[in-house]
Amino acid sequence: MSFLYPKLLWLLLLVPLVALIYILVFQKKQATLHLPSSYRLMGGGFRVYMRHAPFILELLAFAFIIVALARPRDTSSINEKKIEGIDIMLALDASGSMMAMDLEPNRFEAAKTVAADFISKRPNDNIGLVVFAGESFTRCPLTTDHTTLLNRLEGVELGLLDDGTAIGMGIASACSRLKDSKTKSKIIVLLTDGTNNMGSITPNTAASIASSLGIRIYTIAVGTYGEATFPIQAAFGTVYEKVKVEIDEASLKQIANVTGGAYYRATDNKSLEEIYKKIDELEKSRLLTKSFEAYRELYFAWACIAFILLIVAIVLRATYCRTNP
Repeated sequence: MSFLYPKLLWLLLLVPLVALIYILVFQKKQATLHLPSSYRLMGGGFRVYMRHAPFILELLAFAFIIVALARPRDTSSINEKKIEGIDIMLALDASGSMMAMDLEPNRFEAAKTVAADFISKRPNDNIGLVVFAGESFTRCPLTTDHTTLLNRLEGVELGLLDDGTAIGMGIASACSRLKDSKTKSKIIVLLTDGTNNMGSITPNTAASIASSLGIRIYTIAVGTYGEATFPIQAAFGTVYEKVKVEIDEASLKQIANVTGGAYYRATDNKSLEEIYKKIDELEKSRLLTKSFEAYRELYFAWACIAFILLIVAIVLRATYCRTNP
């Protein structure tokens, strides 16, 4: 409980002062006639004590009036928290080259695992998934239902799309999901291991579209430098051969620069995890907090009690506690 005018409470010091004055004045007015102790046995004792009741009630009423004038209030602080999330589209390369085993167990499965961990750490964001190879499609639109998103990510397999690498189409599909977003921060996390060789939209054109929509793109090139082990199905089973790693880093860097994002290269599982951690730190959801106080006035109850005490004091003074002059 708090008071709007707390300085008025100093008037409460008058209560004991008035009580002291009353006692001193009352003692001076005491009669010199001494009555025998048998007087109390005749029934006058309680009424003698009750003659002070009106004054006590009036003094209490005075104290309650002072408290009421000080405006007591029930104060409760309220913190309103609002989390401003980020809209994120994950664009995942699902071309055949993602079977390369320079990451464990391969590039594609490593990318899915790290993406799932990234999603689980951002519960307040709308996140969607685009998968691309020779073409692209939206596997999951923007959603905060991350359980559904993770299930759809887990269900993505290589070979569902025509083979190839349509980076521009992957970006365009992600942009189409973000273009109507009302959030201030919109990003695409693009992961690929190749060079754009399919699709009707070039990566540079797609990057320009993203930039015009206020979308930042973080590009991740996944693959070692030099050669990587690649499984090849042969007549007598799977054969593992060394294949040259070819990634268009220049194009991926340009996409990131045009949109205000960043480019990363992941050569193993650990570096891929670190890249997603960096993006997670760069794109933090904002916590907006509004603090305000609510008041409930309590002075009316104190004033009512004072009024009741005064009425009782007046009634007693006029009836049971009435004294003759």
